[in-house]
Amino acid sequence: GGARAINMGVARRAEALSARNLVAEVRYGFVKGTPAIADAIYGFSSHEIIVYPLFFSEGYFTRQRLPGILREASAADSRLLFRVLPPLGVDPALSALVVEQAAATAHGHGVPCEQTTVVLLAHGSHTDQASRMSAEGLASLVRQTRRFRSARIALLEGEPALRDTTADVLGPIIVVGLFAGEGQHGADDAPRLIAELKRHDIIFAGTVGTAGLGALVV
Repeated sequence: GGARAINMGVARRAEALSARNLVAEVRYGFVKGTPAIADAIYGFSSHEIIVYPLFFSEGYFTRQRLPGILREASAADSRLLFRVLPPLGVDPALSALVVEQAAATAHGHGVPCEQTTVVLLAHGSHTDQASRMSAEGLASLVRQTRRFRSARIALLEGEPALRDTTADVLGPIIVVGLFAGEGQHGADDAPRLIAELKRHDIIFAGTVGTAGLGALVV
């Protein structure tokens, strides 16, 4: 299922990071799912831990849930020292990954980048604007590269929906999912929404990276 795909993606990312020998230990944990973040933390031999939140925005999970989990861990073991990095979605390097993924997809389908509109499909929220703001900021960075005709956003929850974002755009369109690996949103929701549009000029580039509903702790 979707959760299993997310877990596998994060596990592969952790293995790749560990193989680079940049730090002594690499573990991963999830806010929802197993292994839990606390279990990953207590598995370390070191007490100095860097936490990289694999989220696409600075929303509820990064502002409240994750800090709460780390506070509980610190209360249980006062020797723990955490350094929390900005989440994946606001990492300056993410826009380059999006651009390269969209460009590779365009090339693979024989579509000129300069004639292509890139649509970043994010989760969104009816109560928290963090996901929208992160997606809009990323779309702005993609536009600044001037490699594509334009870059827009679409949301699963909230507006604009994918149908509305693409309604006035003449193809080709490449949709990049800002989701956790190939989980439910990346493997199910995005392809379904694109199929419902019944347009042959919209191409799904897959999801960006293997980020999940959790955090990478090193």
